[in-house]
Amino acid sequence: MGVIGGLLGSFYTYVNYKLTVFRMRYIRARLLKVFEACLVAAVSATVGLLMIFALNDCKPLGQDPTKFPVQMYCGDGEYNSAAAIWLQVPEASVRSLFHDPPASHKVSTLCLFTVAYLFLSIWTYGLSVSAGIFIPCLLTGAAWGRVVGIGMGALFPNASWVDPGKYALVGAAAQLGGVVRMTISLTVILIEATGNITFGLPLMITLMTAKWVGEYFCEGFYDIHIQLSGVPLLGWEPPPLSSTLYASEVMSYPVLAFSPVETVRNIVEALTNQTYNGFPVVEGNIQTNGTVRSVGRLRGLILRSQLIVLLHNKLYVERPEVADHEVTVKTFRDKYPRYPEIKDIYIPEEEMDYTIDLCPYMNPSPYTVQRVASLPRIFRLFRALGLRHLIVVNDVNEVVGMVTRKDLARYRVWKHFGSMGMEELKISEVL
Repeated sequence: MGVIGGLLGSFYTYVNYKLTVFRMRYIRARLLKVFEACLVAAVSATVGLLMIFALNDCKPLGQDPTKFPVQMYCGDGEYNSAAAIWLQVPEASVRSLFHDPPASHKVSTLCLFTVAYLFLSIWTYGLSVSAGIFIPCLLTGAAWGRVVGIGMGALFPNASWVDPGKYALVGAAAQLGGVVRMTISLTVILIEATGNITFGLPLMITLMTAKWVGEYFCEGFYDIHIQLSGVPLLGWEPPPLSSTLYASEVMSYPVLAFSPVETVRNIVEALTNQTYNGFPVVEGNIQTNGTVRSVGRLRGLILRSQLIVLLHNKLYVERPEVADHEVTVKTFRDKYPRYPEIKDIYIPEEEMDYTIDLCPYMNPSPYTVQRVASLPRIFRLFRALGLRHLIVVNDVNEVVGMVTRKDLARYRVWKHFGSMGMEELKISEVL
């Protein structure tokens, strides 16, 4: 069951990855996103109702613990087992598959439901609506896990240890583990949900197997979507074979920097036209040395959020009555975490030529590296110190570039789907 979960999890990830890339390329307009969401809703309802209509899966009410029995297309005193799965909330369906008696569901119903729900859940994730994969994966796995349990019951008809509900639990764990590659945490979640610690060992074995099988084919579902979203999440170790890459090849340049005393106009224009979050503070003029530009000797680093607060409080050099006002850490913390946008700050034209002294507010000792520093060293600095910006300087401490997490996130090991194996790619090449 762990192998099946790993295979289905890899298939789930692969199809959704292709679908997500297609959405990023072609489904960008709001109208198209609304149309796709409506189409998925219509197809889901159609598939479910057609399956209920086509399958003759009627069961007598009796002592069946089904919470929401639905009579659709069944006689009096009967309920439709397929309708009970489709027409109740997924959490209740998972509970039913865990606790219903062995004869509550037909194998054909569960198999068709597994295939239909698997593809519908793949299609649904990534729509412009709130949706997740946790419960859909549990429901899909519980369905095919119950099929395995029914098959084991047919092979060992007199065995007391064969319970389709227990196999449904293991199948739910295998399916979700094969998609998201969770192991210990998912084991604990399912043990807490069932209240039975005896499930610990089989769940651990199943989840580890699903993880190993899934990772043979591709990365985890969340890892792939993190990369597709452009989130600069760094791995535990530097990319292999990266010791020959240097800061001069990784860094972004030319660098937009400010003087220690800068005009309001230059700050406003920089914050309006650029999306950078960190700006070196330098003294000296811009110099060009071959292909590497230096913008002056480094004095410090100031963040966009700090510049926003300075502009919002009008801490100008030409207005000493305001500039002399006590500026503390609380002045900046009051705006955290929702700093205003530069477009929300009104600055009259007559104040555009005022100046702001950045020295009291900047970080006078930011972390720096030489342009000959290797990529593994830069990577470990970011990981160990939790950096967002790393300034690259030359031999005379002039700024020549800037390294951010996004610059490092481009260099990673990407596992291709298929037989290509491991290959180092940039995010731009993947997209």
